[in-house]
Amino acid sequence: MPAAEPVFRREFPVKGGDFANAGAAACEIKELLKDLGLATATIRRAAIVAYEAEMNVIMYASEARMNLAVSSEEVRLTIDDRGPGIADVELAMTEGYSTATAEMRELGFGAGMGLPNIKRNADVFAIDSEVGRGTRLDIIIRTNGHGPS
Repeated sequence: MPAAEPVFRREFPVKGGDFANAGAAACEIKELLKDLGLATATIRRAAIVAYEAEMNVIMYASEARMNLAVSSEEVRLTIDDRGPGIADVELAMTEGYSTATAEMRELGFGAGMGLPNIKRNADVFAIDSEVGRGTRLDIIIRTNGHGPS
């Protein structure tokens, strides 16, 4: 069965290394989902996913496009970054594993929970990464009948 047609779409550019604006796209996504009338639980999960994905781009990639599509059935976030890629995706999915620098850790980031948190809050999670090119995340959070009003 094909997914329902999105009633809302928006693209958010994310710049690598931009710690001053860390979380800005995730906050905007959270507010947009509130305005669309989605259930609180769906908004919370989408905000966590968006924040973790945004931070991964800021910490490791040069840039990315975060695409949000909302339908009556799902919230879909797709993040395509240009960056170093992930050599061992399975290892990167391990809670606590991190390649964060000392500088990132001093800022309070790099606990190694980003990708696991994204997967935990997604109903569908796909990751495709190529070393030297970048990483693509495709995340679906189902609205369970509580889509946009």
